[in-house]
Formats: sequence, C-alpha cells, structure tokens
Amino acid sequence: MTEIIAAVEIPDTEAVAEATAFLCETTGPLVFHHSRRVFLFGSLHARELGLHPDPELLYISAMFHDVGLSVPFSDVRQRFELDGADHARRFMLDRGFAESAAEAVWTAIALHTTPGIPGRMGPETAATNYGVLTDAVGWSLDRIDAGQVEEIVAAHPRGNFKEEFLQEFVRGLRYRPDTTYGTVNSDVLEHFVPGFRRTSMVERVVDAPWPS
Repeated sequence: MTEIIAAVEIPDTEAVAEATAFLCETTGPLVFHHSRRVFLFGSLHARELGLHPDPELLYISAMFHDVGLSVPFSDVRQRFELDGADHARRFMLDRGFAESAAEAVWTAIALHTTPGIPGRMGPETAATNYGVLTDAVGWSLDRIDAGQVEEIVAAHPRGNFKEEFLQEFVRGLRYRPDTTYGTVNSDVLEHFVPGFRRTSMVERVVDAPWPS
C-alpha cells in the first residue's frame, strides 16, 4: 500500500525498502526520523520551486546523508559526509543502478552540509540540502503549509531534536576532528569539546613551507 505523508508519496521500490531497513538497523530513531523528514521537506521545497528530483534517488540521498556519523565506512579518516556518500554509491551500484544515478546521490550526500553550492546543482542535490536546512535550522519553514508540517512531525516526531542531534555530531566527529576543517562541523566540536580549537585557513597559509 502506497504511503503518503503531507501529500508526498514515499517511493514504493525495493531499493527504498532496503535503504529504510538499513537505516533502522544502523542508526537510532533520531537519525531515522530526521532522514525521513529531510526527504519530505526536500520534496515539498522541490515542488514549490519547480524542481523535479527523482523521488527514489532523493529518498536514498536522504536516508544515507547522515549514516557516516554513526557507521564509518572508510578505512581512512574522512569527512562523515563522504563516508555516507561512498556507502550510498556502493549500495546503489550493487543493486544495478546506473552510474549516473549513483553519482547524483553521491553528490547530494557529499555536499549536504556545504553552504551555497547545492542549490546551483542537480535537483537531488538541491532538494536534499533544502530538506536538511529546513529540519536542522528551520530554513524556509514558513514557506511550507502549517498543516503539512504538523503531519510530517506527527509521522516522524522531533522529540528533543536540537540537543540530541548536536550530540550525534559530537559522537561522530570527535575521533576525527581534523576532518571538520573548513566545514560547519567544526562549530559543533568547538562548542562541545573542551580544548578543541579549529585551524584557520590563515594559519595554514602563514605556516606553509614557503619562504614567502
């Protein structure tokens, strides 16, 4: 039976079901509900803005966008966004998706925390970013019908989202602090981890091994 929340249809495909099951197995309720809200909010923004993301690709992007916080998929320390993007690409290629589809999802996940750029890229990348921004910081929340917002939150409760979401970032990033250089992720560690100090681009230029 087709699932519809706030006039957004959840894609009824095998890959969507497997992505949902994967998220339930590897993360807690906080990330699961957040990821579903990202898909729903991203879909509504795309509709309003005249974007046409592939619903299945947008759903997979939303489901995998934060998995790198809790499940490191790389043997090297890299940004959590890349962990999630790399795993989503493998997930898709293993299931016969075209390379172009896997690349669209990889890009959407890899750039979902990057300010300014996603909205200039493909519809999956833009819609994923818009969904993340709305659920995390309330971006353009007033542009969504209040009844739809209420329906989404009823289906996927926020609970104590603000505090628990930030702690999810602390747990996922504190063992790889260097990967937060140049990203908004360093804000979280600077606020919550005693002794953490971000390295600035100015310091890197000044300390570079060049005479001038």
